[in-house]
Amino acid sequence: MECGDLLIGQLEFYWDYHLRPRLDGLTDDEYQWAPAQPSWTVHEDGTGQAVFDLEYPEPTPPPVPTIAWRLVHIGVGCFAIRWSTFFGDGNVPADADMFDPRHRPTDLPLTATDGLAFLDHWYERWHDAIRGLDEQALWKPLGPKGGQYADDPMLALITHLNREVMHHGAEICLLRDLYRAGAAR
Repeated sequence: MECGDLLIGQLEFYWDYHLRPRLDGLTDDEYQWAPAQPSWTVHEDGTGQAVFDLEYPEPTPPPVPTIAWRLVHIGVGCFAIRWSTFFGDGNVPADADMFDPRHRPTDLPLTATDGLAFLDHWYERWHDAIRGLDEQALWKPLGPKGGQYADDPMLALITHLNREVMHHGAEICLLRDLYRAGAAR
């Protein structure tokens, strides 16, 4: 078994047996539940546009994100931006690196149903793209699209994103456990 198969298999196993099944039945109340204040979430900005709370530099201590925030963070930060950068449909100029904000989708989900559809969509795009890479492409440096990580191979990016998905996915699952156990009351 090759290294790429192991890493992509790791993501598939986590998604299929740990994270995605735990998201079934997610309600709008859970999706937007703020477990503490201050809290980051996804919300309308007053013009009807959905926005994702984020501050640079991050405050100390940082706000506690909602499930909505974490789910959109995975969908955008782990899957959509990276898919757009390295496999995209040409809607973003070719010279845009993976930190260019033009790679971010603008159709952020405000409800649990839309959030799960959003996450599924971007997971499938990212997964199918990396699953289609051969060993040479997996070991090839990211190049200018990788920004400061230009010399790192695609496998390093996949490794990093797997860790991010597992990290934030575990937080989502914990928030669901706390909500179910009555912490939201």
